[in-house]
Amino acid sequence: MMKGALADISKAVGNTPIVKLNKVAQGVRSDVYVKCEYLNPGGSHKDRVALNMIAEAERQGLKPGGYIVEATSGNTGAALALVSAIRGYKCIFVMPDKMSQEKIASLRAFGARVVVCPTAVEADDPRSYYQVAKRLAAEHAPNCYYANQYHNQANPEGHYKSTGPEIWKQCGEELDAFVAGMGTGGTISGAGKFLKEQKPSMKIVGVDPVGSLYYDFVKSGRITKPFTYKVEGIGEDFFPSTMNLKLIDEIVRVDDRECFSMTRDLVRLEGLYVGGSGGAAVAGAIKYAKMLDEQGAKKENILILLPDSAQKYLSKIFNDDWMRENGFLEEEAGLGTVRDLLRPGHALVTAASTAKVRDVIEKLKAQGISQVPIVDGKKLVGIVAEVDLLRHLVSGSGTLDSPVGPLVEGDYATVTPDTKIELLQGVLTDAKVAIVIDAEQVVGIVSKIDLIEFLAKRTTSAA
Repeated sequence: MMKGALADISKAVGNTPIVKLNKVAQGVRSDVYVKCEYLNPGGSHKDRVALNMIAEAERQGLKPGGYIVEATSGNTGAALALVSAIRGYKCIFVMPDKMSQEKIASLRAFGARVVVCPTAVEADDPRSYYQVAKRLAAEHAPNCYYANQYHNQANPEGHYKSTGPEIWKQCGEELDAFVAGMGTGGTISGAGKFLKEQKPSMKIVGVDPVGSLYYDFVKSGRITKPFTYKVEGIGEDFFPSTMNLKLIDEIVRVDDRECFSMTRDLVRLEGLYVGGSGGAAVAGAIKYAKMLDEQGAKKENILILLPDSAQKYLSKIFNDDWMRENGFLEEEAGLGTVRDLLRPGHALVTAASTAKVRDVIEKLKAQGISQVPIVDGKKLVGIVAEVDLLRHLVSGSGTLDSPVGPLVEGDYATVTPDTKIELLQGVLTDAKVAIVIDAEQVVGIVSKIDLIEFLAKRTTSAA
């Protein structure tokens, strides 16, 4: 073979560069860097995972001509399709309908069959892309491999074997924090595990979109109501077994507007041609760096993984019409934000988890409210509503002097003061109430009637 040539395109996976951020990180003391995984031949960090998954499939007996089936947001599918094209496998990919047309078209370009399923259904719904993928894999057995990136340990293992060692070779002891978006957990769990083994003081920072389950669970240990969001490739509405939350030292939350604004800035100001999950990770990392500054902590060397390319989002994030229609452009006024619903000077009513049931009942009665957030200090524990107190008393399992802590439930979603009203409408479709969190502190609670009153007043004032 000619000198300098590779045997096939899969041999070009890895060895992606690390680049310093300049303009978008001007406001923080720490030095912020990015690892350009979008420069892999398949266009994302999932190339590393696909190589490891298909090696595992072959160990399990997959033969050329067989099928690889996967539920994917696009990148894992493209990576599996690339390796399958070389090794002679057929691919069937199942995707949620919020994914960009570019992603769907790119998978079909590899000759893959693509099945599109509704996004706004529960993970265990037969129509969800997870369940449809399982069914199709069963139908094409036995010469079929269900990649199952959400529960296949070959996913984080791929990053443990490849991404982690490569980052350590490039950065070594100088690296202080590794930041990645939280999706299947493969990247942050695999690479994070390796990096912590080399340097136990390494901070692993996860970035999660508003609407996903991870943030609230890490912060409060409670499973809240997930709801839909626009950014692709990160966040989950269930807990994949490939995610090791014990590795996470800090978690930062971002919303769609922050993700997309940063994505556009990365391309236009830094020349980094990346997608929305990369913008999300950088937006989260900048928040983390600002938090360090506010705490008076020492500056750190922070490395962010940029998963995929802007090429797959040209019809969305980089399309002004789409951005405007969804209220993500600055000139788009929209309906406002949750901050507009909060009443200035209005004291938020909460109760401690140690409070007695009788005291909480009195508080609900005195304030004329039907539910109250339960907190330990400033930390949100959950929510207790009238029906929970009624159930407690009717069951006879407790008394009026029982602590209210065991009665808390997770039928709520959390938002920030900057969450758009348009997004809040969807949140309150799925959850009983929305609890407003700012800097990890409960600052408000919004119910359906609060939103109705706000919109009614807005309509009246506009008339």
